[in-house]
Amino acid sequence: MAPVEQDTADDTSVEQDGVDDDARDEADIAADYIEELLDICDLDGDIEIEERAGRVYLSVSDEGGALRVLSKPDTVSALQELTRIAVQAETGEFSRLILDVGGSRDARATELQRLVDTAVERIEAGAPTAALPPMSSYERKLVHDLVAEKGFHSESEGEGRDRHTVVTR
Repeated sequence: MAPVEQDTADDTSVEQDGVDDDARDEADIAADYIEELLDICDLDGDIEIEERAGRVYLSVSDEGGALRVLSKPDTVSALQELTRIAVQAETGEFSRLILDVGGSRDARATELQRLVDTAVERIEAGAPTAALPPMSSYERKLVHDLVAEKGFHSESEGEGRDRHTVVTR
């Protein structure tokens, strides 16, 4: 399916790629919310919307690096939660959307891969387990997938902000 681009009142463009009708409302509400936020911050950006495995992904990018201020991991997590709340307030449904600003998710995925590689090396060197630092449920899911690809096992332990992943053989 070819991307569908929507015109907006400012310099922000929204592109929807492969989004089904069920997810379109969630995506549109989220994109509108992010557009308003960018307007308030006097920032320009391009919003690309995708659906993968039943989950809406919004990627916000720009060419000048002005989004750098919003692309810090804690800021992206907070913006994602605020966007989810805005969607839920509008639809009455829980939102599982994933927000990426300025490529921060890709950078974090690379960092998570390094953490998993280090944990696996420690286990191969004789450690019975290797605990990773606390992270979000989305990041833990990525870690579980990366660990499984390497033929090892992982489990989430702890509660709340202390929830983390432990890797074993």
